[in-house]
Amino acid sequence: MILSGKEIKKRLGTDIIIDPFLEKQLNPNSYNLRLHNELLVYSDNKLDMRKNNPTERIIIPDDGLLLETGKLYLGRTMEYTETKNLVPMLEGRSSIGRLGLFIHVTAGFGDVGFCGYWTLEIFCVQPIKIYPGVEICQIYYHTIEGDYDPYKSGKYQHNTGIQPSLLYKEFGGDLGSGRK
Repeated sequence: MILSGKEIKKRLGTDIIIDPFLEKQLNPNSYNLRLHNELLVYSDNKLDMRKNNPTERIIIPDDGLLLETGKLYLGRTMEYTETKNLVPMLEGRSSIGRLGLFIHVTAGFGDVGFCGYWTLEIFCVQPIKIYPGVEICQIYYHTIEGDYDPYKSGKYQHNTGIQPSLLYKEFGGDLGSGRK
C-alpha cells in the first residue's frame, strides 16, 4: 500500500523525517523534493565500473543553468530524509518529465532505514534550463510486510551531499576477479 499525503504528514517525526518539511510540497500521495544548487558530472567520457571515476562540481546559479543532452548530471535533494518501517520510493514529477528532463533515471527504490539526501540521476532529451530550489521529484512510501533488517550499508547511508557511484567498492581488492 502507498501512504496518502495525510498519512505521510501523520507519520512525520516517527516513521518519516523530511527536513525541512513544507506543507505546500505535500501531495495527495507523495511529497515534492527540491533540487539543491549543485551538480556533479563525471570528468571522463568513458566510465569504468571498477574504478572511482573522477567528478567535477557545478554550481547552479539563481538565474539557471542550461543542461546539455547526452550528459549525466548527478544532483541532490535539498531535503534530508529518514525512513523507518516503510519503503521510500523516488520518482520524477510529471511536469518535469513532460519537458524531457528525466530525474532519477534508475534506482528509485529506496531501502527501509535509509537516512540522507537523495542523489538524483538527471538526464535531458533536449537542452533545458534548470534552477536551484525547483520541486524536481517526489518521494512516496510503501508499507512493508514481514520481518526485515533496516538498511545499514556504509556506501550511501548518512550522506551529506551528492554521491557518485560507489559500485567499485563491491569489486573488492582483486579487480581481476569481479563478481559472478
